[in-house]
Amino acid sequence: MARPAVDLAALRRMAGVRERIAQPRAPLRSYTREVPGDELSPGLRYLEQRFGEHEPPETYDLAFARMDRASREHLLHFDTETTGLAGGTGTRAFMIGAADWHEGRLRVRQIYITSLSAEASMLKTFATWIGSETVLVSYNGKSYDAPLLATRYRLARLANPLAGLRHVDLLHPMRRRYRHDWENCKMQTAERRLLSIVREDDLPGSEAPRAWLTYLRGGASTNLVRVAEHNLQDVRSLSGLLMHAHGWAARDALAISSADDEK
Repeated sequence: MARPAVDLAALRRMAGVRERIAQPRAPLRSYTREVPGDELSPGLRYLEQRFGEHEPPETYDLAFARMDRASREHLLHFDTETTGLAGGTGTRAFMIGAADWHEGRLRVRQIYITSLSAEASMLKTFATWIGSETVLVSYNGKSYDAPLLATRYRLARLANPLAGLRHVDLLHPMRRRYRHDWENCKMQTAERRLLSIVREDDLPGSEAPRAWLTYLRGGASTNLVRVAEHNLQDVRSLSGLLMHAHGWAARDALAISSADDEK
């Protein structure tokens, strides 16, 4: 006698077994430990790029930040990537990016460490980029980046080159001007609203500590390279945002002058 045909699908349903649907596998990224830049000393890497962003004014009106004017040669836009956001002596900067105007172009220099022992070398190198007339430009740097670096210089028993310098923290004027118009005043919001920059495949700053620690523990450098790209965009954007703020000062001064003329 012929055996009745077995309905496997029906049996699976009776047994409560779900059929597995094959999912396409995501392509595997190639593993690499290579990192960009030149090695200045063991564990310290250096990157330098130049950009023809826009024609900067010779002097910047910093009235929006309640400061006197500043020469473009004295501006240093800077940003750090760190091992955490909590602060304290356990948090350190593992990457510092800085942009200045050099020979008519925006020069972006980045230094980062691939070993803990190279931190002092990084701090010493960054100090050589700063002079007594330097005007710092950051985004939330007064509350976070500058105090963190001051702590690291103190722990390394080095003089803090940021001490006593004028510091334009763009977060505060952005808040004063746009807090009622924008959803928030984060840097990437300001980029999108004022510079028409929308980051694609950007590694969030919150992922930077994991990317660096993964590399230190023998992992791939893929995300560490993305951290450098994120930092690069940060300091380039600082230059563009400062240009916008400089424009506010000029327009505000013109509006005040026109109002006085009408009186």
